[in-house]
Amino acid sequence: MSKKDLYRPNVAAIIVSNEYPEKKDIFIAQRNDLTDIWQFPQGGIDKDEEVLSALFRELKEEIGTDKIKVIAEYPEWISYDFPEQIAKTMKPYIGQKQRYFLVKLKKKAKINLDTKHPEFISHKFVDVSEVLEHTAHFKKPVYESVIAYFKQEGYL
Repeated sequence: MSKKDLYRPNVAAIIVSNEYPEKKDIFIAQRNDLTDIWQFPQGGIDKDEEVLSALFRELKEEIGTDKIKVIAEYPEWISYDFPEQIAKTMKPYIGQKQRYFLVKLKKKAKINLDTKHPEFISHKFVDVSEVLEHTAHFKKPVYESVIAYFKQEGYL
């Protein structure tokens, strides 16, 4: 297995409310398995699944809705390594390579974290400047890069 194959293909969404672009607060959700750790919805891309299909599927599975509009996409794959304790449970993967999307909730979208396999216990919208205060240390460099890109492009 080559080094690039050791990174699990994944999609992730930075979600803004249906009040965007007037209000640019970002959705974060509190994980149900780590104390006070918040993140963007994300999930694996199944074999032979298109990236956008995975995005819509993962949002439906994790936050109970896929009623979104894609605003922009980060232009390349971006990756991070799992901390050792997580890597043990994710073998053979040592990390994730992700495609990031900036998405807007549609007016009728209803967030419901009580899904078939709940991953989150709470959610909130925060100012973009607050996101990194709540996230896991190993994801911060990716979050910083993606947020900086969407800011530079004028989306956030």
